[in-house]
Amino acid sequence: MKYAAFIASILLVASLVACGNSDGQNNEQAQRSSSTNGAELSSFELEHGIGPITSRMTIDDFDLGMAQRGREIFESKCAACHQMENRLVGPPIKGLTERRSPEFLMNMILNPNDMARKHPEGQKMMREYMMVMPFQNISEEEAREIVEYFRKVDKGL
Repeated sequence: MKYAAFIASILLVASLVACGNSDGQNNEQAQRSSSTNGAELSSFELEHGIGPITSRMTIDDFDLGMAQRGREIFESKCAACHQMENRLVGPPIKGLTERRSPEFLMNMILNPNDMARKHPEGQKMMREYMMVMPFQNISEEEAREIVEYFRKVDKGL
């Protein structure tokens, strides 16, 4: 059991080193970046985040196929830093869809650097977790599938 924990720790550190920020900005630089504290954000951006999702989405019935694809993406690109119920490098996933809009979650996945530098909630997470979530080269469609997986987790399906 100790060996498995040791291997898991090594894999986590390796994945963090490999991830890095997509624009080459390190965490210290991100922390020093000027923040807007939300003063220059629209009401939509304050509620739903900064990024490519700029209007409310219509989310219909739950899509199990989409959730399964989201789970696969999550497991390959996100699980090194996020667990369902426990804090790891990043916040736990369970309950996110009850606290945040789908648009916010997608903007966080698709635009983590600007969210950490310019959005009050992103800045708060940066202070708490001491790092910017790296961009994982995820498309809007994939981000939507991840959100559907989060919905599945929160619905207990």
